[in-house]
Amino acid sequence: MFVFIVYLLVINTLSFIQIGYDKNLAKKNKSRISEKALLSFVFLGGTIGSGLAMLIFRHKTSKKSYLLKFWFIVVMQLLLTYFVYNYLLSK
Repeated sequence: MFVFIVYLLVINTLSFIQIGYDKNLAKKNKSRISEKALLSFVFLGGTIGSGLAMLIFRHKTSKKSYLLKFWFIVVMQLLLTYFVYNYLLSK
């Protein structure tokens, strides 16, 4: 369990930094981090870090296609968590 918590802390920190860095690149009109890379970190568990960064840096908050994919991943993670939690409780 401890390893999982450390993993989540690391992936969320990296997700937060990645969104902030992409916002910085956008301001400077430089080559950006792909949405696929940003969403990969969300998929791997960086949902909270990415979500906080989106709010703090106001980045990717008006791009509907990105938000749709982001929230789809969030809902899938919540459903997975619910089913895994209930499965573990039933044993």
